[in-house]
Amino acid sequence: MLMPDQDPAHSCEPSPALQQAMETAADPWYVPPGRPSGPPELDFPPVRNGIDYLASVVEHLDENASDVGPRDLKYAVLHLQAAVEVLLKARLQREHWSLVFKDPGRAARKDFESGDFESCGTDATIDRLRDIAGIAIDRKEAEALKDLAKDRNALQHYGLTHNAHAVEARAGRVLDFLMRFLDIHLLPLLEGQERERAGRDMIPVAEGVKNISSYVKRRLNRLRGELAGLESRTIMCPSCEQMTLVVAPHSGDCRFCGASWDSAELLSFNYLGCSDGLLARAYPCPQCDTGAFVEGVNFADGTRLSDTLYCFGCSVRHEARDLATCAGCSRPWPVEADADRLGATLCPDCWDQVAPEDVA
Repeated sequence: MLMPDQDPAHSCEPSPALQQAMETAADPWYVPPGRPSGPPELDFPPVRNGIDYLASVVEHLDENASDVGPRDLKYAVLHLQAAVEVLLKARLQREHWSLVFKDPGRAARKDFESGDFESCGTDATIDRLRDIAGIAIDRKEAEALKDLAKDRNALQHYGLTHNAHAVEARAGRVLDFLMRFLDIHLLPLLEGQERERAGRDMIPVAEGVKNISSYVKRRLNRLRGELAGLESRTIMCPSCEQMTLVVAPHSGDCRFCGASWDSAELLSFNYLGCSDGLLARAYPCPQCDTGAFVEGVNFADGTRLSDTLYCFGCSVRHEARDLATCAGCSRPWPVEADADRLGATLCPDCWDQVAPEDVA
């Protein structure tokens, strides 16, 4: 019951009627009035179906949700192999629908549309993606896919007795491959509503893989080679919190989670928050004059937080010992800049404002 001074229109609790409407609308079997009634239809085209399998994999292996037990690992392996088969063939199908047949020479369109045909196996799918679609799948990746298929067959038909950590590690290798395969070779080919839906469906998958240690370890190991030589440009990603975000002028791209940021987003998210009750400050850059010059940027090359100032506008780095505070405006400025008669450093803007008699 509302107190006399409360406005019913601003009550936090929904009315019973609204609550019922919300629950009804959330029911996947609900048929709105005016629509034909009948049994619900399954609607899982290949890409959506494969991503749904991936979502199940993430749910079973997510270490933050619960302890990963043997049953979780079993279904993760079964569904990861299903995701591999569906998504690799979805990409193959985009070259030509007949390529997903075991024998493309005997493919018939009516059989493809009805789903009444024997499809190619994992080995043939990999060979056709390499030889026809021109997709690079190296030997280690192909072996990981084949090992996963063996684990799935053993679980499905005979029962699998194996070291759980080894099985999870193999699943992590395949999960790493499949996420990259989606990002590079499949999702960019989608259009319209299919692309929008796939993007929405991938959000919980991309979030969930961060909590799978086998996936994280495998991906970070692979990225060591990719990031070699880029340590002086690599910082922590605000999204996945891995030291895998490579910065460039006005932007940054994370090699681990694929997130892209512009300089304003990186500044506001990571470096302009409150610290001990004080708001951090971005200074005008000595080189490009963009107000994106900040201290406290930690790089993968081991640069300590307090030793470096970095510009997210032009990517210039300055060591703190090489900078002084401008006596006029308090912005950081290289110490070799001109000084006034008292020896104080002045930036060009402040130097221009100094009267000639002041420096005579």
